[in-house]
Amino acid sequence: MNSKLDFKPQLFTTLRNYNKKTLMADVMAGIIVGIVALPLAIAFGIASGVTPEKGIITAIVAGFIISLLGGSKVQIGGPTGAFIIIIYGIIQQYGFEGLTIATLMAGAFLILFGVLHLGTIIKFIPYPIVVGFTSGIAVTIFTTQIKDLFGLSIDKVPSDFIEKWWCYICNFGTIDWWCAAVGILSVVVIAVTPKFSKKIPGSLVAIIVMTVAALLLKQFAGVTSIETIGDRFSVSNAIPEAHMPTITWDTIKELVPPALTIAVLGAIESLLSATVADGVIGDHHNSNTELIAQGVANLASPIFGGIPATGAIARTMTNINNGGKSPIAGIIHAVVLLLIFLFFMPLAKYIPMACLAGVLVIVSYGMCGWRSFLSLMKNPKSDVTVLLITFFLTIIFDLTVAIEVGLIIACLLFMKRVSEVTDVKLIENEINEESDMIKGNLEHLTIPEGVEVYEINGPFFFGAGNRFEEVMAAFGDRPKVRIIRMRKVPFVDSTGIHNLTNLCEMSHKDGIQVVLSGVNPHVHAALGKAGFYESVGEENICSHIKIALDRAKEIVGEKK
Repeated sequence: MNSKLDFKPQLFTTLRNYNKKTLMADVMAGIIVGIVALPLAIAFGIASGVTPEKGIITAIVAGFIISLLGGSKVQIGGPTGAFIIIIYGIIQQYGFEGLTIATLMAGAFLILFGVLHLGTIIKFIPYPIVVGFTSGIAVTIFTTQIKDLFGLSIDKVPSDFIEKWWCYICNFGTIDWWCAAVGILSVVVIAVTPKFSKKIPGSLVAIIVMTVAALLLKQFAGVTSIETIGDRFSVSNAIPEAHMPTITWDTIKELVPPALTIAVLGAIESLLSATVADGVIGDHHNSNTELIAQGVANLASPIFGGIPATGAIARTMTNINNGGKSPIAGIIHAVVLLLIFLFFMPLAKYIPMACLAGVLVIVSYGMCGWRSFLSLMKNPKSDVTVLLITFFLTIIFDLTVAIEVGLIIACLLFMKRVSEVTDVKLIENEINEESDMIKGNLEHLTIPEGVEVYEINGPFFFGAGNRFEEVMAAFGDRPKVRIIRMRKVPFVDSTGIHNLTNLCEMSHKDGIQVVLSGVNPHVHAALGKAGFYESVGEENICSHIKIALDRAKEIVGEKK
């Protein structure tokens, strides 16, 4: 692993050739993205179980740092829907102080991921797992919004997924039709706005229209049942003071699992977003730099009362579609949000909760990726298994369990597939050398009497370690020499070395000499380091099958 720190923020690279035209494009994109981010930040904050201003603070602080230090030109950071369920669960179990500590720990983990050059590795997390937990999160977010969307009169909604839906069904008779109208119309407005304007975000249009409608209904029609943000929260535009929580060793040990979940999910989502952006703008982001920036952002956000943040695909695409060229657009987006927070935040108290529920319904629909889900259902059974297990574990239990179990199953299936690729076979009578045939030499190599030749084709690791016993059990003869061809073995692990050592010891007891042929330098070094050559003898390690056959003839001759 390369020990050199891979930290090269894109901002400083793009500023070398920056000009007025690029600045104007970034300013316009930044303003639009800031306006788009406003309703989402408020909605994500409330849905996560915190006050609306904490969502905006997160978008300001984290959004600024991710653009300042990130490895992508156009990445926009902030709170996202993927974190809603995790944050809500952590607050319920550990309180807001626990969330703050878990977010700080996640920030440290993300920086460590970047320093250890894990950026490229994280992108190899199996696609069925990503689709499974993303779809599961989308279903869970949708489920949490039913009460507010329809204005149901429920004192306390159960946390369990199945119990929650049963509670909704039992209490659906308490529906408030005014709230339901606001919620459903908000969904319709958000869905149809892009058909009229690509620039104006539908969520902002829905919030403005529904807020005005709710105020008019209250003023002139006496409708007071439409709950607003101000009815549930006290809204403030005061910039929070920096606060560092009290951290103990016991707290750290307790919060490692949720902190790792935040870090892994944040890394996956940010790198996925950056990769999607690369495909659109024809660029390449620096994964490790992006992870370090995400880590710093998640260290700063909770100190100012914020929640976990990551790269947001929807806002990043909005940035690209509106002409964003560099990280300056992301910085301007954070400044726009700060100005809105300082001067217009008190107006947020008039926004109907049903309208925010409508915004999150659209967010959950965008996240669910039902087309990808259905297409994966046509894939091999192993992929379908990982997909469904991750999906159902996400909605029934939680994301931490889903990711852990999903990764374990995916790893086991991967090892099974690799072990199936590795083949051990007995070569009888003659060996046809492919390399000689390519050169035009069709000479066949005859296997002497009393010699068996086995060939390993593929990696020889613990998943394929018992293949020798299986193959040799089919043959009752006892040769004088066993040649093992390893020219197609790219690597060997400790279990493979252990099995080879056992084979040599068993063969030695039976009076059979083992000769290795075609061992590549990497495998040769691994065998030598493990002390394998002490049991087989350095003279019985041959670079080519011809040399191995000559050596076998010598041994047979000596034994005769």
